[in-house]
Amino acid sequence: MAKHWADFQYEIYLHGMTGAVPRLPTDLTRLEELAENRLGPGPVGYVAGSAGSGSTAAANRAALDRRRIVPRMLRDVHERDLSVELLGRRLPAPMALAPVGVLSILHPDAEPAAARAAAAHGVPYILSSASSTPMEQVAEAMGDGERWFQLYWAKDREVTRSFLQRAKAAGFTALFVTLDTPLLAWRPRDLDQAYLPFLHGVGTANYFSDPAFRAGLAKPVHEDPNAAVMHFVGMFADPAKTWPDLAFLRENWDGPIVLKGILHPDDALRAAEAGVDGVVVSNHGGRQVAGSVAAADALPRVVEAAGDRLTVLFDSGIRTGDDIVKALALGAESVLVGRPYAYGLGLDGQAGVEHVIRCLLAEFDLTLALSGHARPGTLTADDLTTASA
Repeated sequence: MAKHWADFQYEIYLHGMTGAVPRLPTDLTRLEELAENRLGPGPVGYVAGSAGSGSTAAANRAALDRRRIVPRMLRDVHERDLSVELLGRRLPAPMALAPVGVLSILHPDAEPAAARAAAAHGVPYILSSASSTPMEQVAEAMGDGERWFQLYWAKDREVTRSFLQRAKAAGFTALFVTLDTPLLAWRPRDLDQAYLPFLHGVGTANYFSDPAFRAGLAKPVHEDPNAAVMHFVGMFADPAKTWPDLAFLRENWDGPIVLKGILHPDDALRAAEAGVDGVVVSNHGGRQVAGSVAAADALPRVVEAAGDRLTVLFDSGIRTGDDIVKALALGAESVLVGRPYAYGLGLDGQAGVEHVIRCLLAEFDLTLALSGHARPGTLTADDLTTASA
């Protein structure tokens, strides 16, 4: 019998015969509350918090909850294959770990722990520019694991060029460019704690280790760390960038380029015209624009506009296996998961991240099968209905 992701449930039950139970809940929606109780208010607020009142994060969840799966019966789902072709790679399942920065605020093992967990299960890991660990060390930690690099597009072209060169040399195969954070949003949970890790030199490891960045400093980082932090703050993002600037990235990156933060179909068309390879339908998990359209509500129109010209991925609100089914039925080719694995890391290090990956994919496998599907590619919008308000 072929091994399925769903077999994780039997592993849990078999361990239970010896009196062992999972260290973390298998209902991953409980992780945020556990993290709130165990981690400091600054770190957990930074991860859990949203822009403004949190209305966009709530809308993300409501948009997924509003869609209901319509299971089909008497279909052969005995043998299932969750693998997908994505950005030129064959992946074991349509899921990757989203870029989440400054993971050292949650656990001392930080990004390498999350990267090792992803690699252990064949799940791509997207490393944030704003990581606590230099990209080369993260690459080394995950061996041959599939890794993608997320770029916060700095004002300094030479720093950006250097990041791209380093990422390519370290084996990162795809570039994810976050477009929705040219400025930090109004985030009350962080503001109420006056908590911004970057101002303490946390989440700046890729910058402080970069030769182009260090060339702009009057003194080495260790001699004047405050000056290094201010140099970082001054270049971190650039609200002046426009569509023609994408040509610079294509000139300096020869792998797939994916634009993260697309919510309008016209922006998907612009992305295709610019020659990029894909988009992530995302509102940054509700962290950037309060009152924004829910990502799941934006997804179908972006998929339609993208046609066969772009790979369309989805994030913002994924918490469960059935969420993954819904996103794929709405047209996404894969999903990115962020906060759940960050909570898993904070609660139990690498083992916590592995627990999140295995729970999500087991529940996805089971939900897919119990809905009448043996592979993700057969899901369509006809497999969903919309609950009345």
